[in-house]
Amino acid sequence: MVIRDAEAADFEAIAAITNHYILNTPIHFAYEAQTPAELRDPWLKNRQTYPFLVIVHPTGEVVGYAKAARWRERSAYDRTAEVGLYLHPQHCGQGHGRKLYQALIDRCREHTFHSVIGGIALPNAPSVRLHESLGFRHVGTFHQVGWKYEKWHDVGFWQLMLT
Repeated sequence: MVIRDAEAADFEAIAAITNHYILNTPIHFAYEAQTPAELRDPWLKNRQTYPFLVIVHPTGEVVGYAKAARWRERSAYDRTAEVGLYLHPQHCGQGHGRKLYQALIDRCREHTFHSVIGGIALPNAPSVRLHESLGFRHVGTFHQVGWKYEKWHDVGFWQLMLT
């Protein structure tokens, strides 16, 4: 597997991966499938500031991505990023997510972010284990903030200090 910066042509695969989680799980809180353009446009606008990486199978298929994004709008938050990771379901549990997420964290350090924050729809034991194994610490949980599949979901937040 090769980890590299996302490219415009990757967004068909990125949309397919994202839409699996939107349409089949409570992990992603969107209700409607997203088009490649809907995912590509924010990347184009923010790619100089926020890293966005993909992991590519030897066949050339993008099988996952990790991205950083703006945490909050005010300027005081500019050195904190929200991070996320999504893998094609067939590639989960094989260590690819950990390598990809570590590469994203390293890139965030290079971009001089002070901290990164991961939000996790709960329960999600594999994601919690991944974050904690990389040094993230649980900093809080918002209870019953996401409504999907006819029930409320909690969202926990994990933070990693980079500097």
